[in-house]
Amino acid sequence: MEIMLVNVWAAVLAFAVFMYVLMDGFDLGVGILFPFAANDGHRDLMMNSVAPVWDGNETWLVLGGGGLLAAFPLAYATLLPAMYFPVLLMLIALIFRGVAFEFRFKAHTSRRLWDVAFHGGSVAATFAQGIVLGGFIQGFETQDGRFSGGAFDWLTAFSVFTGFALVAGYALLGATWLVMKTEGDLQRWARSHARRLVWLLIAAVIIVSLWTPWLDESIAARWFSWPNLLFFSPVPVLTALCMWQLVRALDRGAEYQPFIYALVLFWLSYSGFIISLWPHVIPPRVTIYEAAAAPEAQLFLLIGVGFLVPAILAYTAYTYWVFRGKVRPGEGYH
Repeated sequence: MEIMLVNVWAAVLAFAVFMYVLMDGFDLGVGILFPFAANDGHRDLMMNSVAPVWDGNETWLVLGGGGLLAAFPLAYATLLPAMYFPVLLMLIALIFRGVAFEFRFKAHTSRRLWDVAFHGGSVAATFAQGIVLGGFIQGFETQDGRFSGGAFDWLTAFSVFTGFALVAGYALLGATWLVMKTEGDLQRWARSHARRLVWLLIAAVIIVSLWTPWLDESIAARWFSWPNLLFFSPVPVLTALCMWQLVRALDRGAEYQPFIYALVLFWLSYSGFIISLWPHVIPPRVTIYEAAAAPEAQLFLLIGVGFLVPAILAYTAYTYWVFRGKVRPGEGYH
């Protein structure tokens, strides 16, 4: 029973993190691309395309952070001090970005300031998330269940690269979202950028995939030992196939398929991340079973989550259904 509860909570948190990456990834990507649009009219449409859904997307971040504290308090107590500065940067950036949503359409003389806040917050939040990802893959120094490393152990060449890689990935999500949600000149502009970004992301995925096993011998053994090599081979094969289909969809002028393929590409990359580190929640030593809260606490909290997650999924689906279709001038957030 205890092991089952831990596995269920691990699945809930993995799902919450994945949903945040997908749901907030594309609207952060729109912010990353924001200043490169041709004119203010295009920027208005870009912001209108994500304004109705962006704050709901961040619900998954709250669920992930709160769930980690509740279900795996040892992991929370280790990860927060280890990644304090990038997490702080991410939160500050998200605040700037959120304020920009509310102020930009009301401002006149200060509109450029809120454009910068929206773009800068999007880039900084994405880069910080990439830093956290890279730092997590590298692992943490612990002693007696506590973080024993330095405040800047996360700052390495690998974590900086994963930060830039995630910026490229979210920008691709944003570009394919705009291809799906807009039309005319803005859609052509977004498609052009998506074509460039997909090759940049392909290069980043290849580099991270080769770099990660080199960081830890246990990760290399997990991927390249037999029969794991056979069991896990579908992940890189499907990733290559998805990349190919994404390029083809952009070249043939498809509107919905590029965004779908980009989401699948992120899911496959996330699957590879889980395969590399499972069952460690504090790599490379502490597992989810060692970091878990008491079974009674997990069971009590799981009852609430059993109601909360379906509710979030329901209102998220309803919101996207209500705001489906193309975004056009004169419509949207005011």
